[in-house]
Amino acid sequence: MFSLSATVQPQPLLTLRDFGLSDFRVSHLGELFDRLLPCQPAELSNTSTLWKTSYISSQTFFQNKHGFSDTPFGTLRSSFFCRQHSSNLQSVCSDLHYWPVFIQTRSFKTLKSKTRRLQSTSERFSETESTPTSFLKGFLLRERAPDVDSLEKLMKTKNIPEGQQDAFKTGFAEGFLKAQALTQKSSDSLRRTRLFLLVLLLLGIYGLSKTPFLSVRFRTTSGLDAAVDPIQMKNVTFEHVKGVEEAKQELQEVVEFLKNPQKFTALGGKLPKGILLVGPPGTGKTLLARAVAGEADVPFYYASGSEFDEMFVGVGASRIRNLFREAKANAPCVIFIDELDSVGGKRIESPMHPYSRQTINQLLAEMDGFKPNEGVIIIGATNFPEALDNALIRPGRFDMQVTVPRPDIRGRTEILKWYLSKIKFDVSIDAAVIARGTVGFSGADLENLVNQAALKAAIDGKDMVTMVDMEFAKDKILMGPERRSVEIDRKNKTITAYHESGHAIVAYYTKDAMPINKATIMPRGPTLGHVSMLPENDMWSETRSQLLAQMDVSMGGRVAEELMFGTEHITTGASSDFDNATKIAKMMVTKYGMSEKLGVMTYSDTGKLSPDTQAAIEQEVRTLLKDSYERAKSVLKSHAKEHKNLADALLTYETLDIKEIQMVLEGKSLEPKSCLS
Repeated sequence: MFSLSATVQPQPLLTLRDFGLSDFRVSHLGELFDRLLPCQPAELSNTSTLWKTSYISSQTFFQNKHGFSDTPFGTLRSSFFCRQHSSNLQSVCSDLHYWPVFIQTRSFKTLKSKTRRLQSTSERFSETESTPTSFLKGFLLRERAPDVDSLEKLMKTKNIPEGQQDAFKTGFAEGFLKAQALTQKSSDSLRRTRLFLLVLLLLGIYGLSKTPFLSVRFRTTSGLDAAVDPIQMKNVTFEHVKGVEEAKQELQEVVEFLKNPQKFTALGGKLPKGILLVGPPGTGKTLLARAVAGEADVPFYYASGSEFDEMFVGVGASRIRNLFREAKANAPCVIFIDELDSVGGKRIESPMHPYSRQTINQLLAEMDGFKPNEGVIIIGATNFPEALDNALIRPGRFDMQVTVPRPDIRGRTEILKWYLSKIKFDVSIDAAVIARGTVGFSGADLENLVNQAALKAAIDGKDMVTMVDMEFAKDKILMGPERRSVEIDRKNKTITAYHESGHAIVAYYTKDAMPINKATIMPRGPTLGHVSMLPENDMWSETRSQLLAQMDVSMGGRVAEELMFGTEHITTGASSDFDNATKIAKMMVTKYGMSEKLGVMTYSDTGKLSPDTQAAIEQEVRTLLKDSYERAKSVLKSHAKEHKNLADALLTYETLDIKEIQMVLEGKSLEPKSCLS
């Protein structure tokens, strides 16, 4: 396919000299033009021609279908392609001033550079939008009127009569104003489109910032959460904190610092900068910090240590700077950092994390640097104080360290009463009894116990929570859920009954043993039965007699199996009992100095001891265990009848509390209604 493009420039008339043909005669030139020019078909001409008909595509479909317009090109076509003159040379010479220069260009698609491709595309668009078409433009340019400088010259050029000049000016002005209005309208539309696209872009960025997996790119570091409104914290006061009276007393002093700082600075003292709350999980450290904010009625800033830990270098330090900057602007106030060990851990030199110390360094500088930090008190909470950096816990940063321990029996009773007041419960519930059987429970554990009891009562369709529900919840937490679906044959059930009754008999008749709470052969968790003990008070220290009694009670299960079924039918059920007894014996020998042979000496690492010392320790442990086994056997032999009666009662009722156990051991009969579990 060929395309034709034309460019026309006004040319003067040409002569033969201009073609370099002055040496040729006119007759020879005529014959030459007859052969070279495609004037008409060879069969109609007197001379042969080398030209054949060729169809050249124009640039528009209209030109291909209808030909060219009656412009000078039409005159050229009639005179050029049709023989109408007597001489071809004369025709060419007379029409040379109408003859444009035709340049044929192949339009095959080839690989072009990006710049050339874009350039050709823009040229194609410009050619398409031009009117008239570029092909005819070359011929029309010859007749284009000269440029005019004013409207008066234009009217003179167009020869407009004087009577129509006013109408021409009015029409010209109206057209100009309409074109200007159209241009302004297009400009306004383009401006509105750009504004609309800008709004969409901003909304898209805002939406991406709310997306979890992209929020890290658009998250600003203008600080952590805003200050907690003290009005929102007024519903938490020291009245809501139970079981940690000493910690409450120390934090009440902090509240006084915040309310009346002049009282303490009048003598030259300084307000504390930081209070570190240390204690096991669930003891109420966060609740204490809330109570401080509620009591002091000051801005309260909360932050978790994990919020300062980011994958980007410097983000954690920047957040600490912003947090303290905002706190200083609202002093006096309280900053509470939970899980402080995640941000204030010991600094180490690690090639994997060369910038890991920036966050804690910034925290150290903010707490005790050159810039004053008056009126801002930092409260930190951690479960692992040993993991904190030494520079963080020195005086001047965390001046006070408040221990929040697990509650004692009095504290557990108060906590149970507090949570029981939030549910419907029977007045027969004795919180002190539940507290005695929950040694080591934290405040969160006791809250869970009350909640489990309420759920059990709701499942059973009761109107209120009873003592049975509380005991059930306690056993579930301590030993696991009941396994009523487990099918146990009569033989194994009998062995379990005598095993558990053996523990109960030894505990009941041994001096200094813990009081019994209940005995059951209902499978719970990994155990087939259990005898729970109920200490009168929390045991802060234990005597040698109490430790030996615990060993005797542990031995009671295996001794009972041996006495009732013989040595050939003892079971593996006593493995955990032996573990407990062996642990107590080893501690007595190696830690507590309760061995006459080894004396008052501790042996922390038995692996580094001499063979003779190790053998002596093992011999003492073995002696203690053997003596305990014999004492348990003596108790069970002397109370064989009570042992059998208690085992039969367990087989009948599965679970017996302390009152029912006493009735059985005293030979009294049990009421079936009161003993069914």
